[in-house]
Amino acid sequence: MMMATIWSSCNLSAQDKVNSGQALTEPQKSIISIAALTARGELQSLKPELNKGLDAGLTINEIKEVLVHLYAYCGFPRSIRGLQTFMEVLEERKVKGINDITGAEASPVKDNTSKYERGKKVLGELTKAPQDRPLSGYNAFAPVIDTFLKEHLFADLFERDVLTYAERELVTISVLSSIGAAEPMLRSHLSICLNVGLTPAQLNEFVDVIKSGLDEDEAEAAQAVLNEVLKISQPVTVFAKGDKIKSTNFTGTVWLKMMGATDSTMHVNYGKVTFEPGARTNWHSHPGGQILIITGGKGYYQAKGEPARLLRKDDYVEIPPNVVHWHGAGPDSEFAHIAISLNTDKGGAVWGQPVTDEEYGRIH
Repeated sequence: MMMATIWSSCNLSAQDKVNSGQALTEPQKSIISIAALTARGELQSLKPELNKGLDAGLTINEIKEVLVHLYAYCGFPRSIRGLQTFMEVLEERKVKGINDITGAEASPVKDNTSKYERGKKVLGELTKAPQDRPLSGYNAFAPVIDTFLKEHLFADLFERDVLTYAERELVTISVLSSIGAAEPMLRSHLSICLNVGLTPAQLNEFVDVIKSGLDEDEAEAAQAVLNEVLKISQPVTVFAKGDKIKSTNFTGTVWLKMMGATDSTMHVNYGKVTFEPGARTNWHSHPGGQILIITGGKGYYQAKGEPARLLRKDDYVEIPPNVVHWHGAGPDSEFAHIAISLNTDKGGAVWGQPVTDEEYGRIH
C-alpha cells in the first residue's frame, strides 16, 4: 500500500455544525476512517466502520455524501465501491431490525450566478485568499482544469449542505493522506481545515486516527507535514502591520511598518513587510545588500537567473549588494518578514520591472 506522505451561495447555516472543541467528535472520527478506507479500497474493513459511523449518529445521507465527495479526489471506482458496500451494510442492518435515520437532503441552490463564479466564491471562503488573480501554475497550463475545479468541485460538491465545510475537508485530507504523492494538495487542505474551524489539536488527533493504516515511517511523515502546516499558519502579527504601501514597485496589497531608519553611524534601516497572498515586490537590488528575516507565513525569494527559494517562519536570506531579486507571498498564504537594508550610505533600492504573472506562476 503506497501512502508516501499525509498528507457562495452556500447555505451558511450548515457551517454552524463545526465542532469548536479541542477533540474530534465520534462522527468526525468515523468520517475520517470511512473516507480513508474507501480511498484505499479496503472494503471488508470499511464495513465495520460504516456500522460504527451510523451508531455514532451519522445519518444515511451524511455517509452517502462522504462517499460521493471523495470521488473527486480518488475517482469514481473507489466511490462507487464504497456506495455499494454501504448498501450492503444498510441491508444487513435492516434485516437485524435496525432503522437508521435517513437525514436531510441537500438544499436547492437558489443563486443564479454562474457555477464558475460560485465556485470562486466558495474557494475564497475556504482559503481566505482573493480569487481575482490571473491564472498561474497548472491552472494557466491547462485552464480547463481550473474550470472543472471551480464549477464542479467547489460549486457542485462544496455547495451541497449535507456536510459542513469542516466535514468535507476531513473527507478530503483523509483521501489525500491515503493515496499518497499529493503533498501540495494535502498541505493546502490542511491549511483550509484551520480556516473552517478545525483546531491544531483536532488535526493532530486526525493524524492519530489516520495512522492506523500507515507504517511507522509513513506515520512520522504524516505528523511532519502537519507540523509544517501548523508552523506556517502561525499568526504573522509579531509586530503591527503598519500602513499599506502605495507604490508601483509592488504587486498586490503590501503593508510596511518601519522600525528603524538610517543615521550617520549605523547606515541601516529596517522594517516589517507583510504581503497578502500572491503579493510581491518588483525585481530590484540594494547597493549595500539586504537581509530578510521571516516572521510568519509562506513566501519566496528569487535572485535573477536562479530558482525561487521557499521561505517559512524562522528562515532568513542574506542578499549580496547589487543582486537583482524579488520576494513575496505564496499564492495561498500571507507572508511577513523583517527587511534590513545595509550600508544605506551607498544608496537606496534600485527598482526594476514587476514580476509577471507568468514568472510568478512558475515557482509553485
